[in-house]
Amino acid sequence: MFRNCRTFLHYVLKNQAKYALLKPVRIFLPWSPFTCTASPHTHSTNIKIDPVLQSRAVAVEPRAIQGPEVQKVIKTLVKVMRRLECVGLSASQIGVPPQILADNSVASIEALGLVAVPLMIFVNPQLHVLDGCTVIFQEACESICDNSASVPRYNCLFLFYEKAEPVSWQASGWPARILQHEIDHLNGTDIFPMFISFNFDDYN
Repeated sequence: MFRNCRTFLHYVLKNQAKYALLKPVRIFLPWSPFTCTASPHTHSTNIKIDPVLQSRAVAVEPRAIQGPEVQKVIKTLVKVMRRLECVGLSASQIGVPPQILADNSVASIEALGLVAVPLMIFVNPQLHVLDGCTVIFQEACESICDNSASVPRYNCLFLFYEKAEPVSWQASGWPARILQHEIDHLNGTDIFPMFISFNFDDYN
């Protein structure tokens, strides 16, 4: 794991100029009130066979955030994320469509030079990219078993989301990457086309 991270950091430093974008962009999810018609799964689903992961998530009405349906989704999301020991998970990955994601990077990840993030829940997230440059780094996905890839992501962003009332949070580096990955799931994006061919032997 340490060797892989050093390899990707070396690759990023050599190639980051190739992936600069000229204009910041906004990433919005559509507004469509969420109504829960199924219970969330207690496991992560597969991106190739679950129709929820292949569809855009729907927004949660702010007044429903503290309600039993949404709170059940949040509690299940956190439970599954911690059992899988992953750094982020979206509601789409447990088979339900609301625009909810969880982010939690444990302190041990700092040994890799990455930033630890306490548990955070984001409802109706909207991203505003602050830095148009992208950085390539390795990602894995709980909905794509036994696969990882090098993926370009924006390095710095501002996140607007709901938590009984509108709030915002600025993220950069590792936390920003996690958020963009989970937003892809909420957008119903198939992340396979984003994968970039990478040869470790070229940088070792």
